[in-house]
Amino acid sequence: MIPLKKIDITKVLFLDIETVPQFANHSELPELLSELWSIKALKLAKNDELPEEIYSKAGIFAEFGKIVCISVGVCFYKDNVLKCRIKSFVGDDEAVLLNDFVTLLNDFYKTDDNFLCAHNGKEFDFPFLARRMVVNNIDIPFALDVRGAKPWETPFIDTMDLWRFGDYKSYTSLKLLTTILGIPSPKDDIDGSMVCDVYWKEKDLQRIEKYCRKDVCAIINLFLRYANKEIVSEDNIENV
Repeated sequence: MIPLKKIDITKVLFLDIETVPQFANHSELPELLSELWSIKALKLAKNDELPEEIYSKAGIFAEFGKIVCISVGVCFYKDNVLKCRIKSFVGDDEAVLLNDFVTLLNDFYKTDDNFLCAHNGKEFDFPFLARRMVVNNIDIPFALDVRGAKPWETPFIDTMDLWRFGDYKSYTSLKLLTTILGIPSPKDDIDGSMVCDVYWKEKDLQRIEKYCRKDVCAIINLFLRYANKEIVSEDNIENV
């Protein structure tokens, strides 16, 4: 494994995704999918909750959810100052945003010296992206195709995994890490638990995109703090 300080940050694509249930309400599920959700819900339910009562959680499973926003960030130096550029793929048509994202990966992230980085990416973002590509009949790009690879062979950087230092007992949120490390928090509007309602009830994709972009900025700065480097100020972040 390459030491963190030796990774060229300009060859890392930082990313975050936002996901929601495929349908606005449990009642809209096709019959067979509803039955399969009921089986899944048995493992999630607390205090005898019914499958329809916890359907909002369906968005965290690639089999029952869909991606509505992918935000990515790249870093570059200008006049010896580290700057970041953030871009989003967002919309109701998951296949379109996934294809646009794949085009980016195929154009710029197709060699072994490039990396993808996300918070809890190994357990959520990366497999979710790949699984939804399979569902949408999209060829999985080189950067994401780790089928058959051993865990230590995957070319992913995970900012939550880096915090573990070998401890695999718990999940540490991005909000907690940014708080204790003095990084501007991305959670000043909504959080992940609210994305479903913001999408299906408020129909506010712009708000979700803004939240997703802030997460990417936080992940970049978390990576820099781990390497004991100065974080990127808001003035040096470009939105495209």
